[in-house]
Amino acid sequence: MNILTKNIAVLALTLLMVGCASGPSLQKYYIDNQDNENFISLDIPASVLSLKEDVPPEAREALASLKKFNILAFKKDEGNNAEFKMEESKVKAILKNDKFKELMTVKDKGRNIILKYEGNDDSMDEVIVYASDKQMGFALIRVLGDNMEPAKIMKLANSIGNVDSDSFKSLEGFFKAKVE
Repeated sequence: MNILTKNIAVLALTLLMVGCASGPSLQKYYIDNQDNENFISLDIPASVLSLKEDVPPEAREALASLKKFNILAFKKDEGNNAEFKMEESKVKAILKNDKFKELMTVKDKGRNIILKYEGNDDSMDEVIVYASDKQMGFALIRVLGDNMEPAKIMKLANSIGNVDSDSFKSLEGFFKAKVE
């Protein structure tokens, strides 16, 4: 083996080790938990959503830039409180990664919603919605799209009450079934 071949081999091995040593990712978290009985996992195309007539044009443009939603929700009950706390800690640790920039945080009566994104200030690659409720559990939603603009996504987030869709009924039903 000559020096150049050895250097290339060492460089390739180093890159492989650095790639494997990276911390937990949302994608891996989704994959690891999609078959866990405490979770529900849904993939919903954005095309199933429609907005009511009275929303700003920016919200419509934001909706048009969306492709799909990957939803992973943990349903808390009396028997899984320890697992809930552990899973909630894992998600919060993943979301602390510097690659995620914060869009908005809302806290109200034991409920928290955090919107973060990956990308730059002009175009986001992914929007992450983390919603938690101390009684019900949490949902982690990855919003994937093309050329998503933060300002327009915020308009869409503020118009979320104006969404006409039955797409999220299974998620709502999952939470209600565990509560009753």
